[in-house]
Amino acid sequence: MSGNESPELGQADVDPSVRQVCANGICMQTNVVEAKLDEGNIQEAESALREGLSLNFEEARALLGRLEYQRGNVEGALRVFDGIDLQAAIQRMQPSVTEKQLSKKGRTKSIESVPGVSQHAAGLVLEAIYLKAKSLQKLGRLTEAARECLSVLDAVEKIFNNGIPDVLVENKLQETVSHAVELLPELWKQAGSYSEAMSAYRRALLSQWNLDNDCCARIQKSFAVFLLYSGVEVCPPSLAVQIDGSYVPRNNLEEAILLLMILMRKVYLGKIKWDPSVLEHLTFALSVCSQTSVLAKQLEEVMPGVLNRIDRWRSLALCYSAAGQNKIAFSLLRKSLHKHEEPDDVLSLLLASKICSEDVFLAAEGVKYAQRAITNAKGSNQHLEGVGLRVLGLCLGKQAKVATSDFERSHLQSEALKSLDGAMALEHENSDLMFELGVQYAEHRNLDAALQYARKYVDATGGSTLRGWRLLALVLSAQRRYSEAEVVTDAAFDETTKWDQGPLLRMKAKLKTSQSRYIDAVEPYRHLLSLVQAQRKSYGPFRNAPQVEEDKVNEYEVWHGLADLYSSLSHFKDAETCLEKARNLIEYSADTLCTEGMMFERQGENGKALSAYINALLVEPNHVQCKILLGSLLTKMDRGMLPLAKAVLSDALRIEPTNRVAWYHLGLVHRDDGRVADAADCFQAASMLEESDPIENFSSIV
Repeated sequence: MSGNESPELGQADVDPSVRQVCANGICMQTNVVEAKLDEGNIQEAESALREGLSLNFEEARALLGRLEYQRGNVEGALRVFDGIDLQAAIQRMQPSVTEKQLSKKGRTKSIESVPGVSQHAAGLVLEAIYLKAKSLQKLGRLTEAARECLSVLDAVEKIFNNGIPDVLVENKLQETVSHAVELLPELWKQAGSYSEAMSAYRRALLSQWNLDNDCCARIQKSFAVFLLYSGVEVCPPSLAVQIDGSYVPRNNLEEAILLLMILMRKVYLGKIKWDPSVLEHLTFALSVCSQTSVLAKQLEEVMPGVLNRIDRWRSLALCYSAAGQNKIAFSLLRKSLHKHEEPDDVLSLLLASKICSEDVFLAAEGVKYAQRAITNAKGSNQHLEGVGLRVLGLCLGKQAKVATSDFERSHLQSEALKSLDGAMALEHENSDLMFELGVQYAEHRNLDAALQYARKYVDATGGSTLRGWRLLALVLSAQRRYSEAEVVTDAAFDETTKWDQGPLLRMKAKLKTSQSRYIDAVEPYRHLLSLVQAQRKSYGPFRNAPQVEEDKVNEYEVWHGLADLYSSLSHFKDAETCLEKARNLIEYSADTLCTEGMMFERQGENGKALSAYINALLVEPNHVQCKILLGSLLTKMDRGMLPLAKAVLSDALRIEPTNRVAWYHLGLVHRDDGRVADAADCFQAASMLEESDPIENFSSIV
């Protein structure tokens, strides 16, 4: 509207308080028109509007239809709207607008470039078609409604060839266009036409409609929700709308995340108001694809005061815990559980105790958190009592590993089993609990109970998880039922993908080694190397650090295991070649140095073996196998070394009390030192443990 134009020019608004309509600077009451509509005389009502307000046919029909729609007479409004010839109206409007825009040659700051009368007519006609679409929607004729709404947008693109410039469009026309852009994808979805809905969403976001920030945000959010939950896989954006060097989402999930992150950015910049549901959808999307570290960054960028700080700390702790950054997660939980914050929050207590259950040095603290969680698991949180008992059992089991005495260790292990059994009584269908009970009983050397829970777990999961098969095979190997353990590993091969078969192949090799079938054990390692090669090809010539960490088949472990095998066969040259391959992957490793020391010792080079063992312990002070080998070597070297050998072996047993080899070598130390009774006790312990010794530590599968 130009500056010298009357304020009423171009307006056509119904005032519900006085029931009058104004257009072209003229106002008239609607009672006469409504009376004719009530009588069913549409043409007479139309004539009254045309004469009273100086309107043409389309404008009068548009106003008449709007009156009917606002009165709630949807079917009557539809009959009025059906009389409008949209295409004819567009053709009459288009030349004047286009010619005026082109004649200005770049002068876009003056509204004179689009005549007010043409915009007024366009606004009335387009609003009429939009209201027609709304009427059809209310009558359940969704496909027709979507087509009418689509015709509004097609008409706008014909009238404004280069999109809608904000300074050239009056508010009423812009409002109609914005409503139509937002309505179209919803209509297609309600009609079940999901591919059309997807196209409508992309058209809404990629074309120039001059949408305000709130309208654009609503469309982006609606599209993201559609992508996440519709169950319809849509195609990526076409090449025509892609910009060189820009990120192009490959699937629904990536596109939804991109849209939601754009919305979060708009919130941070103050362009739109905070909407908690956007963060909820983003949390779901990033959790599904295991990108919780990205979610943590989004949570950290939320302005202070928007989220409750306790809730923020708890959510961040969950994110970092899922991303494997337990140290950061635990620090946040300690803050939220401070006595001045929410010290009795059950969820925070459970998460804190769960993190503690994975670290022997935090296990005692985790026991306290778990006990507090059980105490507070009342009312609406009563269903979490079983979870509290479960994490309490895990923390007690982990604490038992660093107990200072046999009595304390036995007591903690018994309490751990008691807590896990209590949890099982409350959650008897919990498959994870079955697995954890199986591991605890196995470590306690109650192999019959361990076997029972291992079988229950495999049945409960339908054999779909690798760790269940591994636990079952380990328990059978501890019972010296090697042939049955091999049958289990063979069955596991049929139930798992090739990328998950690395641990199974290593287990198969160890099963053959334990039966002194060393040559047969080479074959599984050949399969492992073929998997490694296939894995390398899948990444291409360039591999980054995260890809190496995510390898399904650990190449270092393959070369190290093969080196151990060749060393056992006294094929030292082959073993050295394998060790060199392992060193290229991890330069300083206690396992590699330990194997190197074994090779030197078997070749009679005790000095070099001693140096290798010491270096290994410098790299990893609690390496049990290296301590045992060092203690054994010291025993052979000199009688004066017996006290040192005893100290090293005792330390190994402190870390791993069920290691039969450590007990055996400690018995040799006592025998050589003249303590026959102590030696007999050690030999007896080694003999008893040998009867239930698995081919791998049970803790290796946790």
